[in-house]
Amino acid sequence: MLFLKGKKNKKVPFKKLKEESIFKEIFVRIKKRDFSGNTGLAIKNSTYQFFTTLIAKGGSFIFTAIIARLLMPELFGYYSLALSTILIFSAVSELGLNQTLIRFVSIEFNKKKNSLKSIILYFGKIKSILILISAFVLLFSANYLANNFFQKPVFLALLAGFLYIFFVQVTEFLKSLLQASNKFLPILKREIFFQIFRMIFVPLAIVLAIGYSLNHQRILMWIIISLGLSMLIPGLFLLFDLRKEYSKKISKRNKIKLPKTQKKTINGFLISTATLFLSGAFFGNIDKIMLGKFVEGEFIGYYSASFSLISALTPFVGISSIVLLPIFSKLKGKSLKVGLKKSLKFTLILSILGFIGTILFSELVIKIVYGGGYLPSINILRILALLLFITPFLSLYQSYYISQAKPQIPAKLLIITTILNLVLNYIFITLLLPHGPIKALYGAGIATILSELFYLSSLMFIQRMILRRDDK
Repeated sequence: MLFLKGKKNKKVPFKKLKEESIFKEIFVRIKKRDFSGNTGLAIKNSTYQFFTTLIAKGGSFIFTAIIARLLMPELFGYYSLALSTILIFSAVSELGLNQTLIRFVSIEFNKKKNSLKSIILYFGKIKSILILISAFVLLFSANYLANNFFQKPVFLALLAGFLYIFFVQVTEFLKSLLQASNKFLPILKREIFFQIFRMIFVPLAIVLAIGYSLNHQRILMWIIISLGLSMLIPGLFLLFDLRKEYSKKISKRNKIKLPKTQKKTINGFLISTATLFLSGAFFGNIDKIMLGKFVEGEFIGYYSASFSLISALTPFVGISSIVLLPIFSKLKGKSLKVGLKKSLKFTLILSILGFIGTILFSELVIKIVYGGGYLPSINILRILALLLFITPFLSLYQSYYISQAKPQIPAKLLIITTILNLVLNYIFITLLLPHGPIKALYGAGIATILSELFYLSSLMFIQRMILRRDDK
């Protein structure tokens, strides 16, 4: 192994020195605000993305606390059930298209002679078809889901989901175009405005609806509509930035039709990402959907309140996975192994602190954030606190696989995990339901924990097998 002289004439392994210099470069560039070159661009975009995620999670935490107090457990449970259902249908209109768009548009963006116009029109056509399909399927299945499957007053909320899907997906499409051009600052600004708008519009809609003595159905309908508008209005601001970025890049001479070979390549990539995206959407919402079938609204509210707190805490114990993604992309071999090991240690420390804090202060946090009406959520929160040990590591390993151009590994595992999660939710909820609805909530939490634990264990096992093979 090659050695270099370090401080006090000590010999330092060259690979270790190289690895430490990468970490040092990140912090020095951020301090000096030097974002030149590809490395600087990656650091700048990661920084903007980090703050966007932080604001999104922090805003969601505050927003959830506000409406949970306004709606109280039963109505908050109905809201969570309706939104989870809408999000699954919205995922059908996404199908990984935005990620595929980012990939192919970014390739063409810096070419002097590009086919940006043709590609954007092609993706826009597919997006429009998917939005219409998912929105109309939700529209026609709303009555069955609300009155037969759930037997809950969420029919009008699901109908409002028709507009919500349209508003959200149009905004996400515009956001993806900016990401493809490496413009993340407008997305950060848009996230700030969205959080402000929904904290004004949605509580105002709730207060007015309750003031006019509207029933649960209509209250939930206006919540979903105001939530969609809160996303659409700041999202339309992105059009100004898009016009600035793309007006000079798009040639008027571009043909509308793409070559069949390029369409085939795009469609193939879209199919592979669609599987991953759909599985993730189901995995994140299936527990609430299953609970909606078996327990009353107030119990769904207790579970959703606890789960929202865990989701809000997760970024604080998983920050390293976001920051270290560009670093992982540069490391190879033993340097990558050491870098991942250091990241895991750092994440473990934060996870332990988060878990202990959640266990010790769960009652106090529930009272402060949601109020006395949500006290049954305390033990659910303590059970779900185990996710603080699992989710940050999942994010870290997913970043590892993506940085090493192996996204197919987590994609296949996520499909299996989603099916496992569905089966375990049904087993544990039905098994514990005779002992009381609260016990059924414990069952949903245990099912989610076991599923994520299986996913993480599989990612770790495969990663070790790959490293052993590479060492040979």
